[in-house]
Amino acid sequence: MRILGINCLNHDAAMAVVDGQDILWAAHAERYSKIKNDQYLNQQIVDEAMSYGPFDLVVYYEKPWLKKWRQFRASQYRYAFDYRELPSVYLKQFGIKIDEYVKHHHSHMAGGYYTAPFKDAMTLTIDAIGEMETMTIWDNEKMIGRQQYPISLGLLYSAVTKRIGLKPNEEEYITMGMAAYGKPIHAQYIKTHLLKRNNHKGIGQVLEWAKPEDLAASVQHVYEKELERIVKKHCKKINLVLSGGCALNCVANSNLKRNIWIMPNPGDSGSSLGCIPAVTKQKLNWKGPFLGYDIRGEYPVDRIIKELETNKIVGVASGRAEFGPRALGNRSLLADPRGDEIKDKVNAIKKRQKFRPFAPSILLEDVHDYFEMPQETSPYMQFVGKCKYPKEFPAIIHADGTSRVQTVTKEDNEGFYNLLKTWKDKTGCPMLLNTSLNIKGMPMVNDRWDARKFEEKYNVKVV
Repeated sequence: MRILGINCLNHDAAMAVVDGQDILWAAHAERYSKIKNDQYLNQQIVDEAMSYGPFDLVVYYEKPWLKKWRQFRASQYRYAFDYRELPSVYLKQFGIKIDEYVKHHHSHMAGGYYTAPFKDAMTLTIDAIGEMETMTIWDNEKMIGRQQYPISLGLLYSAVTKRIGLKPNEEEYITMGMAAYGKPIHAQYIKTHLLKRNNHKGIGQVLEWAKPEDLAASVQHVYEKELERIVKKHCKKINLVLSGGCALNCVANSNLKRNIWIMPNPGDSGSSLGCIPAVTKQKLNWKGPFLGYDIRGEYPVDRIIKELETNKIVGVASGRAEFGPRALGNRSLLADPRGDEIKDKVNAIKKRQKFRPFAPSILLEDVHDYFEMPQETSPYMQFVGKCKYPKEFPAIIHADGTSRVQTVTKEDNEGFYNLLKTWKDKTGCPMLLNTSLNIKGMPMVNDRWDARKFEEKYNVKVV
């Protein structure tokens, strides 16, 4: 059975195609429209999805009428009574008819659980809000607990992100990075006064005298402690699946004493894939995150090495695009992590804040020689590790001495594996700085045309 899964009209629209238990394709709408976190589909992504058809079933990732009811309860009357963007109405322009609707958190759970390497597991889904749920707990496929709107850990984190001056539902990862520069001196206030209240409309200028970095550290502290409490109390199995947008908090993930699986796209866009096994109730044959647009050709190891030796920085656009928010070797900006100046140089190219950290990519067989890791593997940059030799690799070290590590195996990505192995053999350096091939506020490079434009505009060779 060939099934099309769709997520749109919220944020970060996406589509996915599954045939039986095989994932054929999955992609973000933003990569085609060039609009960051684009909530709408576009003809380019629809055309690519339809090239895998015809479909036996079309599934949508949430229940729109339940969402309308919540919007009504939240006094969001403009959205509650606007029927123009109901998915059944909106998708008519593309000739798409939805056959089944799946609840928001059910899609999140299924995207994690049915791609996991283990069958017997608890799944914890935390996000800002679904239709009504803000947190759900699952024992295998069965929901055993939930928290409902307006109480929400995700909304709290987004509200503090907005209070800091960042974009909610988009720049929470910056809040997480900023936390290392502050002190959690407002954590008790947040826990006492904000944790159990409705933060949907923000928190205004609460603690108006507070430093942004201290607010970031405080909300991060509260989130970490709440997550640990929830897992300890409700998740009794050693195997744990995390899903929902909050599963991208790699610092908090690293504190949990469990065997953890996180699908590399645990947020709403990943639910375009998750809604499919939510209907079929079949495990998916997970072979990795490289599911999007395909730039065909052999992975250019020699050309990358040559550019790194000459200019220290190179862009890579090769193979299928990553399905998820993080570049994992196929749409990456790579650099030598050993120079003091590299971090500033890459941040300048990407137009990012100078305090922002970068991730190292390293062969799995080398990772424990250089990092203290909370999990054996971290193929999708979902955990942080303490670097054992921070002075040798300053470009990938955060203020707290940690790095968001990507471990690489031949099975994960043979081309990227060969690159890291060749780089180590040539230079003695076991890792590369790896960040997404984009600039701040723009989606990642998708195709060869995008790659050429990036190269010309930012004077960085893209191979």
